[in-house]
Amino acid sequence: MQKSWVGATAREISRAVRRGDASATQVVADHLDHMAGADPVVSAFRTVRSSAAIVEAEKVDEQDDLANLPLAGVPVAVKENTAVAGLPVWNGSAAARTEVAEEDHEIVRRLRGAGAVIVGITRMPELGLWGLTDDDTATTRNPWRTDRTPGGSSGGAAAAVASGMVPVAHGTDGLGSIRIPAACCGLLGLKPGRDVIPRELGGDDWFGLTEHGILATTVADLVDAFHVLAGRRPAKLVPPPRLRVAISTRSPVVGVRVDRPNRDAVAAAARLLVAAGHDTVAADPVYPTSLVRGTLATWCAAAATSVSSNGIEPAALQARTRRHVALGDWALRKGYVRETDRESFRDRSIAFLSDRSFDLMITPALAGAPPAAGTWHDRPWRMSMMTSLRYAPFQAAWNVAGLPALVVPVGVRPDGLPVAVQLVGPPGSEMSLLAVAGQLEAAAPWRRHAPSWPRTPEPTG
Repeated sequence: MQKSWVGATAREISRAVRRGDASATQVVADHLDHMAGADPVVSAFRTVRSSAAIVEAEKVDEQDDLANLPLAGVPVAVKENTAVAGLPVWNGSAAARTEVAEEDHEIVRRLRGAGAVIVGITRMPELGLWGLTDDDTATTRNPWRTDRTPGGSSGGAAAAVASGMVPVAHGTDGLGSIRIPAACCGLLGLKPGRDVIPRELGGDDWFGLTEHGILATTVADLVDAFHVLAGRRPAKLVPPPRLRVAISTRSPVVGVRVDRPNRDAVAAAARLLVAAGHDTVAADPVYPTSLVRGTLATWCAAAATSVSSNGIEPAALQARTRRHVALGDWALRKGYVRETDRESFRDRSIAFLSDRSFDLMITPALAGAPPAAGTWHDRPWRMSMMTSLRYAPFQAAWNVAGLPALVVPVGVRPDGLPVAVQLVGPPGSEMSLLAVAGQLEAAAPWRRHAPSWPRTPEPTG
């Protein structure tokens, strides 16, 4: 009897379904069985679509054009701020929940059009504001160590992939919300550059900072899913030419120090790239003081615009969110959220790469270990804000600049948690970043799932 498909890559699943070696129905059933035992441990899902997913899988099996479906039968999770027909858009809490969506978001349409089956909706912190995922119904936990957070805001997505509940998951990234959880959970996490994938998340998409992306365990899976979200035909990954790579460990946030495991991860990645034939140069971009101030103002203002555009009652929100919203309203009134500042940093970032002939840059993915999992939603605003800033200062700048950025695992910390690096490139360099990630994967393969996961019993009979 065929063993469970849980733990297989998305590419392995889709190839088997297209060839008729497996049915989408069996693949999805296997993953739903695993989710029934795994999700009570890590609380990755807001909603599991058990019956609906089986019906969708049966429809995939009935299609005549399976050969043209790059994600045929692949179980996929969608983050709870993105519309799936027939379900509310939770946005991280009951207070922010919208009415039941009448139709799928374009991203969900593209996933289904590629043959993927939506098995559930993953959790995020309220309004996606924090690098910590919990609310009054559950605390989402890191499968590597359940006493630690999987990060945020796509924390549920990362926990689902790292525990083998789905091979790939959708996420959104406004100030690091895909890359932070990917780093916390030992996954690949891609934030595409500006205007590569349609946003359509409501309001003004966090002043244009938010992007849809993917969390995965292999570069091949990430490449396939990225092409689907971008509306592109599947394409093979081509090995990159000799590249000039900037190596930077300087934190964009003054006063935040990078711990030794994260510095060592950057050094290890640099050595691997040199061995692959690339040139590395120590070079730090300039992070102006105005960048941090403007990003903090935009972070708060994004909450304020989300509340006003979605008709959310502020009094029903968590206390920390209400504080964030109030500060955002103040920042907007004072004129501290300026597009000219964002465009200036974008121009400066592109110039840093082009003027020095850098093809990409490597930074730490995190400055420290993932914080403890817990009831952060009940704690003071300052605690959530400072905790998020201190352990994950490296992501937000590249949302402001609108540049593609990718987190890649490179090993394990002494405390047993994964460690990763971030790759940043100029506009349009997503495939180049993925090609470099492919070289890192080939040279130093990482553990695809957290230790002891996925927890699936061997089938009998």
